[in-house]
Amino acid sequence: MGGLYWEKGRAGLRAESTRGAEYMNSRWRTVVVIPALVSLGALLGGLLGPSLPSAAASSGEDEIKESLRVFASVYSAVEEHFADRVDPDRAIFKGAIPGMLRTLDPHSSFFDPREFQLLKEDQKGHYYGVGMWVVGRNGKTIVVAPFKDSPAYKAGIHPGDVILEVDGKSTEGLSTTEVADLLKGPKGTEVVVKVQRAGRKEPLVFRIIRDEIPRKSVTDAFFIRPGIAYIDIEQFNENTSEELDEALKKLGEQNIEGLILDLRDNPGGLLSEGVAVADRFLEKGQTIVMHKGRASPERVYVARRGNGGHKYPIVVLVNRYSASAAEIVAGALQDHDRAWILGDDTFGKGLVQTVYPLSQNTGLALSTARYYTPSGRLIQRDYQNQSFFEYYYRKTPPGERKTVYMTDSGRTVYGGRGITPDEKFSGPELNEFQKRLLRNYAFSNFAAKYFGTHSTNLPQNWVPGEDVINEFHQFLLDEGIEFTEAEFAENHQWVRDQLRREMYITAFGLDEARRLAIQNDPVVLKAIESMDKARELLRRSQEALAERRKRSSGD
Repeated sequence: MGGLYWEKGRAGLRAESTRGAEYMNSRWRTVVVIPALVSLGALLGGLLGPSLPSAAASSGEDEIKESLRVFASVYSAVEEHFADRVDPDRAIFKGAIPGMLRTLDPHSSFFDPREFQLLKEDQKGHYYGVGMWVVGRNGKTIVVAPFKDSPAYKAGIHPGDVILEVDGKSTEGLSTTEVADLLKGPKGTEVVVKVQRAGRKEPLVFRIIRDEIPRKSVTDAFFIRPGIAYIDIEQFNENTSEELDEALKKLGEQNIEGLILDLRDNPGGLLSEGVAVADRFLEKGQTIVMHKGRASPERVYVARRGNGGHKYPIVVLVNRYSASAAEIVAGALQDHDRAWILGDDTFGKGLVQTVYPLSQNTGLALSTARYYTPSGRLIQRDYQNQSFFEYYYRKTPPGERKTVYMTDSGRTVYGGRGITPDEKFSGPELNEFQKRLLRNYAFSNFAAKYFGTHSTNLPQNWVPGEDVINEFHQFLLDEGIEFTEAEFAENHQWVRDQLRREMYITAFGLDEARRLAIQNDPVVLKAIESMDKARELLRRSQEALAERRKRSSGD
């Protein structure tokens, strides 16, 4: 196994945010707060009592009002008699409202003020902070990497630095989310960050001026082979289609002979941006997606702009964490035979969430419709016959029956549980030695220690020599990470590749390390091999389109 192990998409996680945008909505809109929430706020103000009324509603009483009256009485009893003091915000915002929404579907969600602000930041594609990716490990907050040219990067923060204090406040016992909140702040304000660096006895103190931190959704765009372009879309925010246009322009779209569009680990985002991305590769007038719901009229989205005559083959990469808008793009390109889909079955999130701003800076993402691909496939998979844990974290059982549909050229595709790829491929599995080293953060911990005593100035195209590999070998022994000499020898090249990628983060930045990993990603290499299949599919799609136009003109 010579390929780098790289969890695609993880390197693009937001620095001062630990939460991705997983909700899709067509637009923000201010609405009258739904009666149940308004009533709850009013009832909790005064109708408290020691006993519970009968739950039976009188024949002339509105069922909703009666249910709310029962709830108010239950809350009154809890507040008066529970063993500990009741926090109203926690009881309602973390308990009652989410509990009600959980009876509906897995994606309807209530956002408290902080969560609602994060959602808006994800959609806008920027925030204000210092610009670094942090994670929690063994009760500590560790810097994975500062973003290139960010305030943290310019100040000299290194991967592996342990954040001890932010503005004099200890991070001990704080979650990464809480530390992230401390790092954020208005543009132009100063934040003092104290870190412990491997190889240094005394902590280092950095005074960093906060700035606007862009959250690029198109994180990588380059030619991975002559004529073969690679573009990675990590989510769909307000800037995605614009960023895609800029990437294609920078590459020189006229020079593209084949495109790898990476949607792995893409959780979705804004419907409008998913539609715009699909539009960019389809023929004008082709259907992209439709949605409809009980109280939401059917709406069909079609390509209004079109591909502008650029008709190169496309391979789209997906996996089980590709969801929502990512599935809309993959489904539209597959149904029109415009792209060869490679990877694993996608997540299967086809519920439309409309986001309703509520009082007190809170919000509600409510499922109001379902998505269907151009061939009529329902993207959403079943969630009613399993727990939400099983829905989110366990794969759909093999053998579950899927509904058959047809693409434009008559190929068979399946609906009912996400997008099934044209070609399944997930790359080689990690062996036990590799898993053990990754579970123990061996490479990142070694890199932090190494650069505590070595220069970060590495030559271009640097590859770890045997001296570095031997030093890593000794590091594993010192850390008590168990392995056999046979395992180390068998995985020698894999170890070298991992060290190179990890140490590139410090020496050259996260972007260069990610590019190195992409160039050696087994799934990406398979996509290059599959480009001929995409080319044949494109030929068939053009024939089907020409035949359809011929029949239309004949009518």
